[in-house]
Amino acid sequence: MLFGYDQGVLGAVIGLSSFRHDFNDPNRNQEGIIAGIYDIGCFVGAILAFMTADRLGRKGSICVGSWIMVVGTILQTSATEQIQMIISRLVTGAGNGMNTVNVPIWQAESFKSHNRGAMLIIQSALIAFGHPLSTFMGLASRQAEPSSFGWRWPIAFQGVFLVMILCFLPFLPESPRWLVQHGRVEEATEVFARLSGKDGTITDATVLAERNDVVASVEEEKKLGTASWGEVFTEGPNRNISRVLLGAGPYMFVAHFMLTFNQWSGINSLAYFLPITFERNIGLSTQLSLIIAGILGIQYFFVSWLPYFFIEKVGRRQMLIWSSAACSFCMVMIAVMLKVGTIPCQWVFVAFCFLFFDVFSLGILPVSWMYASEIMPLRTRNKGVALGVSSHWLSNFVVV
Repeated sequence: MLFGYDQGVLGAVIGLSSFRHDFNDPNRNQEGIIAGIYDIGCFVGAILAFMTADRLGRKGSICVGSWIMVVGTILQTSATEQIQMIISRLVTGAGNGMNTVNVPIWQAESFKSHNRGAMLIIQSALIAFGHPLSTFMGLASRQAEPSSFGWRWPIAFQGVFLVMILCFLPFLPESPRWLVQHGRVEEATEVFARLSGKDGTITDATVLAERNDVVASVEEEKKLGTASWGEVFTEGPNRNISRVLLGAGPYMFVAHFMLTFNQWSGINSLAYFLPITFERNIGLSTQLSLIIAGILGIQYFFVSWLPYFFIEKVGRRQMLIWSSAACSFCMVMIAVMLKVGTIPCQWVFVAFCFLFFDVFSLGILPVSWMYASEIMPLRTRNKGVALGVSSHWLSNFVVV
C-alpha cells in the first residue's frame, strides 16, 4: 500500500495552490525533476540492495530501507525549497528501491509455490489501493488551502505506513533459505513449521522435507562458491544472461508481437500525474480532477483482485501478452483522443484512462513483481532481481 501511495501522492498535491506557492510555482520541467528524482533514488536503492540482502537478511534489509524512507518522509514534509524536496525524494526513493528488491525475494523464498501467485495478487491489490488513497488524501487536505498543511499532510501520511511496517516486521519470519545459508537450520525449521499452518510442527514430515531440500540446495551452492557479477552476465548451462533479460522484461518490456515497453507504455506517467493531467488537458477543476482520479483508483483496486482467481491457471506468460496488447491499444487511443481535442474526445480519453489501468492490473501489475524472482537461479537470484528492479526504476525515470 505504501508503494502505491508513494506513486500517487505527488500528483495529488502538485496542483494545489499552497504547494505551488511554497515552491515558487514550478514549471513543467521542474515538476518532472521533482517527480522523476524519486525514481533515480529507487534505482540507486535497488543496486545497493543486493549488498544488504545477504548480510542483513531479508527482514533486516527491509528494516533499513524503511528507516531510510522515514528520514526521506521527514525531509519532504519539512521542505521549504525545491532543492530540499528534490533531495528528500531522492532519499525516500533509495529506501523504497531497497524494499522493492528485498520484498519479492523474501516472498519467493517464503511462499509455497502453489499459492505464491495468489498471495502476490493481494500485494498488487494493496499497491493499487494506495493510489486512490493518496488522491483522496490530497482532495481532503485541499480544504486546508491556502495553508501549506494542505500538501504537507498527505506527504507526512507516508509515515503511518512506515510505522506499521517497522512495528510488525519483528513478528514476521525471516526467509528460511537465508537462515539455512547462515547456518541457522533450527530456526529455519521453525519458520517452515510456521509457514505450513497453525497445526504445523518442527517434526512434521512435510516440514522436514522442505527443510532438507533447502539444506541440500544451499550446500550445493556453497560447493560452487559465491556467484560473481561476471557469472550473472554469462550464459552458461543455467542461461543466466537470458534469465536476467527475461527477469528485467516485465519491469521494462513485455511480450506483445515482439517486445513492447512496459514502463515506457506510460503507466507511471499517468499514475504520477493523473489529476493534473485531467486538469491541464481537458480543463477540469482541481477538485473534479482529484475526484475522477480517485474513482479511477478505486476501480483499479477492485479490478486488481480478479487475477487472484486465474493467475495459477492461465500462467504468467499469457497474462503478460494479453495485458500488454490491451495496454498498447488503450495508450494509442489515449494519444489519438488528446490529439483530436474535441470535448467528446476528451471524455473518451478519460474512459480509456480507466480502461488502461484495468487491463494493466489484470496482467502486468501482478506478474512484473514476481517474475524475476521466480525464474532466476537461486545462486544468482539476489543480483538478478536487483538488476531487474533497477531497470524498472531507470525506465520509470525516463518516462516521468
